[in-house]
Amino acid sequence: MMWYEKIWYRDSSWVWPLLPISLLYQVIITIRRWCYQIGLFKQHRVDVPVIVVGNLTVGGTGKTPLVIALVEKLKAQGERPGIVTRGYGGRSRRYPVLVSADCSATEVGDEPLIIAKHTQCPVMVDPKRARAAKALLAQTDCTVIISDDGLQHRGLARDIEILLVDGQRRFGNGYCLPAGPLREPLKRMEEVNFVVSNGALYPNATLMSFEYGSLTNLLDHQKQFPTFARTEPVFAVTGIGNPQRFFEALQVQGYNIMKNALRDHHRFSPTDFAFTESAPVIMTEKDAVKCQDFAQPNWWYLPVSAQLSSEFWEPLLAQLAKVKEAGTAIGAKLSA
Repeated sequence: MMWYEKIWYRDSSWVWPLLPISLLYQVIITIRRWCYQIGLFKQHRVDVPVIVVGNLTVGGTGKTPLVIALVEKLKAQGERPGIVTRGYGGRSRRYPVLVSADCSATEVGDEPLIIAKHTQCPVMVDPKRARAAKALLAQTDCTVIISDDGLQHRGLARDIEILLVDGQRRFGNGYCLPAGPLREPLKRMEEVNFVVSNGALYPNATLMSFEYGSLTNLLDHQKQFPTFARTEPVFAVTGIGNPQRFFEALQVQGYNIMKNALRDHHRFSPTDFAFTESAPVIMTEKDAVKCQDFAQPNWWYLPVSAQLSSEFWEPLLAQLAKVKEAGTAIGAKLSA
């Protein structure tokens, strides 16, 4: 756990000197929101429905598996989804960038690569979500856009908002940055269409659980981790927002792990794996895409998929149908 997370998720006296800055931060984001509401800041609306997936806290809550599950569900309904995302950690020289097989995590970030790999749908990376959405529509025939981690990016108008909550850590001390982990005040929850809780129940939220696959080799994706080696010590290395969830998943499966948690979106290099002992290395798929170029034969990643019930999917699809119907009606009026 990083030092700032100890302030956010544990009782700490360090929170008090940070509260004035948090108050200033909250005033700024409130003014910014008001500017969008009165039209001082422009919201860009595109010609297809936009579904936003986001959270209120800094760090990982499981948005990427949820986005992938959402894309797959929409594809099964006959939609052609496209995804827009910031591509956190990427340092492209140009934007927007349509993710392709030639892209690297250094260029576009780790999450866009994982989403594109699993969904085979177009993923457009750009810090400006509205610009990404316009480029996506210009270059593809998508019928619905999913904005990954787009809750606070109001420049792109949205039709449906899905808020993801970390069911284990929740909202920490409940303060906004930097005294707490909140990007926006908790009352923002009242405005979203759907609330999903990852890993544990939360009031008025749909439960999302993770289903873990078999450990897969970084160099040979057809190779599975040998069952007989499960009781041997392994290095569990990760740079995600909530590493404890990853560690617990391995322990539940019976692995004897030596933990090595780095900060979220850590830029891995071979020196991060210069361990004095020789043992297999296990990481998340999100970390694996950043280690592919220097991976070793005994490195493995843990695939994960999001599972949600019909209590979530049915009302979501019904809401999407209403949005599309309303858009059709507006289009008919304009063309009359």
